Amino acid sequence: MAGKDEYYNKAKQQGYRARSAYKLKQLDETANIFEEGDTVVDLGAAPGGWLQVAAEKVGSQGKVVGVDFQRIDDLADHHQVSTMRGDMTEEQTRDRLRRELGAEEGEGVVDVVISDMAPNMTGEYELDHARSVHLARTAFETAENYLEPGGDFVVKVFEGRDLDDLREDLEESFQYVRIVAPPASRDSSSEVYLIGKGHTTAPISKGDRFTVEITDTGSEGDGIAKVDEFTLFVAGAEEGEEIEVSVTDVKPTFGFAERVD
Repeated sequence: MAGKDEYYNKAKQQGYRARSAYKLKQLDETANIFEEGDTVVDLGAAPGGWLQVAAEKVGSQGKVVGVDFQRIDDLADHHQVSTMRGDMTEEQTRDRLRRELGAEEGEGVVDVVISDMAPNMTGEYELDHARSVHLARTAFETAENYLEPGGDFVVKVFEGRDLDDLREDLEESFQYVRIVAPPASRDSSSEVYLIGKGHTTAPISKGDRFTVEITDTGSEGDGIAKVDEFTLFVAGAEEGEEIEVSVTDVKPTFGFAERVD
């Protein structure tokens, strides 16, 4: 049986609205995207296959918000899902999403942002690739605005010359980024998914060097410094010291450094 028929028939048999539901299932198996109770934003959500999977993964205590310029029929079996109709490239849709989340831009209230948005295909490969990257960057902007520290991001994009630049930009905002082509994607498709794990808004990067004041001592004996309210643990430093440090590792909500003597 052809791969495309296998997943289409499987979706029909198991009650999913689209074969793409299995792409998200496979991405989650690969990268452990969802946890019970998560708040999820699903961009390009119609007809609702990804909404169904996300709702199953986050459970009854979670929340899933779906956005698409096409109408999404209500998911009666999933009370935690809400949907809105609109184009994420338009300001009014972004405003509606902000109100639905009850947050201001830059306020981390979402655990996961997923996007299966795709452009209307023209058949011109470079143009279709460029448009897919534009939509991926629109989704990335949403993730930057609303993801909590440590949150995850999944976005579809067509392979092409701008993919590496997009990945590099994501790598500045996540602990790590990987490219995955789930088995449920059609063999003829050029689509891949970028998965960003561990959203971070740290004001520092690995390798940075600067001077800090040690204001406290951690439970493991490391000195603690603050950089724009971001916590930095400095090995071998004592409270009251003012020293030059080099950043050795950065996590979503704290980092590590060593003194430079």
